[in-house]
Parts: sequence; C-alpha cells; structure tokens
Amino acid sequence: MTLSTPSAAPVAALLDDDVWEDLLNYIEEKRVIPIVGPELLKVETESGPRLLAEWLAEKLAARLGVDTAPLARPLMLNDVVCAYLGNRGRREEAYTRLRTIMREATFTPPEPLRQLAEITDFNLYVSMTFDPLLELAVNQVRFNGASNTEVIAYAPNRVADLPVERDDLQRPVVYHLLGRLSASPTYVISDEDMLEFVCALQSEHLTPEKLFHALEHSHLLVLGSDFSNWLARLFLRMAKRRRLSDPRDVGEIIADSHSLKDVRLVSFLQQVSMRTRMFSGAEVFVAELHRRWRERRGVGAPAAGGSNPPLRFLSPAREMPEHAVFISYARDDLPAVQKLKAALDAAGIVTWFDMERLESGDDYDRKIRGNIGRCSFFLPVVSATTQRRLEGYFRREWSYAVDRTRGMADGAVFILPVCIDDTPEADAVVPEKFKAVHFSRVPGGEPPPEFVRRLQEFSNSGRA
Repeated sequence: MTLSTPSAAPVAALLDDDVWEDLLNYIEEKRVIPIVGPELLKVETESGPRLLAEWLAEKLAARLGVDTAPLARPLMLNDVVCAYLGNRGRREEAYTRLRTIMREATFTPPEPLRQLAEITDFNLYVSMTFDPLLELAVNQVRFNGASNTEVIAYAPNRVADLPVERDDLQRPVVYHLLGRLSASPTYVISDEDMLEFVCALQSEHLTPEKLFHALEHSHLLVLGSDFSNWLARLFLRMAKRRRLSDPRDVGEIIADSHSLKDVRLVSFLQQVSMRTRMFSGAEVFVAELHRRWRERRGVGAPAAGGSNPPLRFLSPAREMPEHAVFISYARDDLPAVQKLKAALDAAGIVTWFDMERLESGDDYDRKIRGNIGRCSFFLPVVSATTQRRLEGYFRREWSYAVDRTRGMADGAVFILPVCIDDTPEADAVVPEKFKAVHFSRVPGGEPPPEFVRRLQEFSNSGRA
C-alpha cells in the first residue's frame, strides 16, 4: 500500500482507486490491523445520537457531583475526573461509577463497528476505548451473539499479550490497548492514566511483545482516534518501533475528524512519515471500506438489520492448536472440508485438519496419532469417496479415534460423524463405533445452524 502521494503532503479528502485496491489486497492477506478509537462510538441515547465518551462524561459528572458549569464543552472524561480530584475526591470512585453507568446502559454496537466486524479478513482489532461495544459487534455479526471473540486488555500492572502470533490466531481478537472497563483503576479515563499507560508500553518488561510485533509488521488503520498532535506522533513511533523517517514496507491511514486540521501534525507527517496518509472522517472511511470489500467479494447490499458475512477458508496451522476439533477426510473431499472448516471457524470453533497428506513415514504417523489423542472432538467426513476407498490414510485416523474411545466413559462425546452427501447412514463403510452415533448431514460441507450450535455447546462445556 503506497501511502505517500506525488504531491507535497501525504493527505487526502478521498483516496484514489489504486490506494483502495492496495488496501483491499493487504486486507485479504491479513496484513492490516484496524485501531478503533472513540469517534466511531456514536450511540443512541435518550437525547439522540451522541458520542459515547461525551455521554459518559455527563453521566459521570452527575454521579460524582461535579459542577460542569466552568468546564469546557464538549465535556470530556478527563475534565470531569480532574475536577473531581481537585475537590479531594477519591480517584477510585470514578472507575467504579463508570462501570455502573455502562452496566446500566443498553447500547447496541454502532454501525461502523458492525461494518468493521463484517470484514472477516480482520482477525485482530485494537481498541483504544474501554467499553465492550467492539467485541459485541464482532459477536453479533460473526457468531449470532455468542461470546466467541477473544478479549484481551492491557494494564501496566498486568501485561496480557496475544496468546499466539497473529498469523496463528484461530478466532477474532479484540485487544484493549488502553485497558478494559472494570471497577479497578486499570483503564484510561484521564490524561494522567494515558501518561502511565504510554510509559508502561515503552518499558522493555511491560510491552505485549506479540501484539507490538504484529503492529510493527502490519499496515495500520487508525480510525476515529482522539489523539492530540504529540500523542499521534508518539503512538505511530511506538507501533512502528523505529524512526518514522526510516524506510519501511508498511504504512498507515489515519482517518478522523481533527488530524487534517492540525497544520503542525500534517507538516510533520509530510516531512517525516511518508508512509502515512490522512483521511477526513472515520465513519465515512469505514463505510467506503466496507462497501468496497463487499463489492470485491461479490456480496450485495446487506439486508435490514445486518447479515452474516461471506465465509472464507483459512488454511489450518502446521501444528494443531490445543483443544481443536480434528477433521478427518479423504483427499477428494477437500473442497467440502474447506467449506466446513470456514463455517466452524466463523462460529468460533477451533478446527484442524492435515493439508499435507503425506501419508508416509513414522514421524508423520506419530504426529497425526498424537493430534487425535489430544483433540477435543473427532469429525470423520463420510462420503461417496470414503465408500469407494476401502484403503486410505483417513481409515487409519478413524482407527486411532476408535482406540482413544476405549479409555472413555460410556456416553462420552468424542466422535461426531458428518456426511457431506446422500450416502445412507445404514450403509456407511465405517467402524461400528461410528454407527453408534447419529450422523450429521452437512451437504457439500455446509453445516446447518443446529449442528454448529451443538458443536459450540460441546466446545464451550469442554465435554470430551
């Protein structure tokens, strides 16, 4: 993504088609991370649409008894907290009151968050706010409301990093870089909090290393931030971990309502950070990105109330993740298995199958047997292909799965046969242990919702 321009300044009210094409290409390759700020959080309140941060500032002032008359408008949380502390208030009270206010609110995720959630090529979102609206959006759009998004929050006194490298994530992650809503003072609501978080994030021992490695090597979309001039510069420098004037292969787009109006910031980026572009309006940018992404996928306009995004197959990791669902299949059935994995991945169910199909060697056999020995569930794919093939490595996998059940209690759920065509269950050429379990029909690899819900329930309960 070439983020510099042939003109003097790396700014644009609109991006040209080439830049959009570059951006979409990198998004498809999972080389882009959206960083979501407070300008995208416009919620419906009793007095109409409001930015969540401004609404919270007013509610917090009322709860803490802060006189807002002398404070600047629009009212900000930092102003309220500083006024409260100036009147000898206890700092901890502000956090507990905010948590109560948010728990009593019933906001639905704003449309820009839902649009970002629908872009399924994003598997990591960085939130610069403490509220739960972004993860709610991902759960609603991708998982029908089930809490399958992994949520991680940084705090200077408790460094939480990504569980694995970004490329190995098996489900979407929302990382709250400035902390997450809590009754404890472990998230940013004031300028002093921001100072503490920034200092901690630059400390060698307090940096979430996997997260910052991903930020360093990815293109960034900084959407709706409320960064001041110097905080914007500092954040970019922290994320890129090098001088901004140094040559680098990745760039950034900053889209918000105020940065383009800051002459000094624009001048700095023009002269120093030529891989950074600026765009006026975060909501407009997200809407255009969402439209172009859907258009490229050949998806029509979403139905009223939103719609599920198209599913995309992600190749399984070389090593099986812990507690994954093992899919066993015949080589000719790979297209259907890819669809099945995409559907289960979209539901937050961690799956794995072998793509290499080496089918030889003791090391390979030991690896497969070990994976079957530690997977959460075993899904043998039954089909016309498996009916024809009386020999094949998949039959060895089926045998290993049966061996594992010998140490299980009667009625334990482990083997869940699925049939991708109209092969009669009674005639299936499978081990007798398989026939003791009801076959689920997933025509062409597309599982019905009830099968997905059932597997989600099993996975969440840890039954095996």
